[in-house]
Amino acid sequence: MSIVNIRLLIDFGLVVLIWMIQRVVYPSFLHYNNENLVIWHKKYTSSFSPIVIPLMFGQLGISIYQVVLSINSYTVLNLIIVIVLWLSTFLQFVPIHSNISKGKITEKMLNSLVAKNWLRTILWSLLFIMNFIMLFHDN
Repeated sequence: MSIVNIRLLIDFGLVVLIWMIQRVVYPSFLHYNNENLVIWHKKYTSSFSPIVIPLMFGQLGISIYQVVLSINSYTVLNLIIVIVLWLSTFLQFVPIHSNISKGKITEKMLNSLVAKNWLRTILWSLLFIMNFIMLFHDN
């Protein structure tokens, strides 16, 4: 299997996950009282992390590899988008999830989780579409 195919599978996994999170998981947080949300959130993050973390590392590794292999506007744009996704995840979402785990929860914060996550949803969707198109462009 080629690196392009592996990248596309990783991108597809991430795009499916982010749409499920955006449309189902994050909005559902508003339907829990704070105590139950803390309990559910701990289960959710411990179950979800082993799925998303390897995919994100795989995507980052392949993006770096593709830039090293061939520096062009396509590979550089891919890497920039992946870096923006990582920065967004660790600078915005990790702190929010940390607050939820600690029981520091407000309705405003939960609504901002959904609103802010649109950036990641769009970027991961864009990456998948770009790499899907490039799969056929290269063949």
